[in-house]
Amino acid sequence: MEDFRVGGGRAPRRGRPPVSDEQRERQRLDISRHAVRLFAEQGVAATSGEQIARAAGVSERTLWRYFSTKESCVEPLLTKTIDAFRAVLHAWPAGIDLTEHLRAAYRPVLESSSSADIEAVHTVVRLTRDEPALRAAYLMLRERAEDTFAEVLAERMGMRADAFEVRAQAAAVNAVLKVAADRLAHDTAETGITPEVLHRHREQLANALSLVTRGLSDGRGN
Repeated sequence: MEDFRVGGGRAPRRGRPPVSDEQRERQRLDISRHAVRLFAEQGVAATSGEQIARAAGVSERTLWRYFSTKESCVEPLLTKTIDAFRAVLHAWPAGIDLTEHLRAAYRPVLESSSSADIEAVHTVVRLTRDEPALRAAYLMLRERAEDTFAEVLAERMGMRADAFEVRAQAAAVNAVLKVAADRLAHDTAETGITPEVLHRHREQLANALSLVTRGLSDGRGN
């Protein structure tokens, strides 16, 4: 039963105000940053959820409300590199070859990301090479990203998004993107992202994707 004040007014709601989606995502990203730092400093096995929560300034209850495992705490940062490709794929103009578009517009991480977040993304991608649990989380994210790739490719191919040919193309694109991201993380371990490294990354990605997206340049695969 609702609580009303004398005079017909509704009583003020007690307790904490609800967290907005934007606040929730900011908090998840902040937790992710601290998790990656701790994983890099002391390894995944030696890092507990309690340590991550304490470093992020949140309760363990909040941590486990946002993430099912400590390893999944890396997802908000890893998503940045997948979202960067999603963004450029959605902006792919009709009548232009995908490789040409990538050379002009692609960045490995969302342009709005800070330099610290960009380095954190590359750090966690490097960690996935030796940490099976982090690798599993990374591959799960990439598998989910295939749905977006399939939607865009389906439109270009004039086919259904669940068609075998479309799903195969999306999987191939995803595999190329994963290999390119792994290589970029390795190449930037010492130097960070330089214009030369970024140019080489774009060229490698574009050249590899040209092998799996032939026939998609004119918007209908003709």
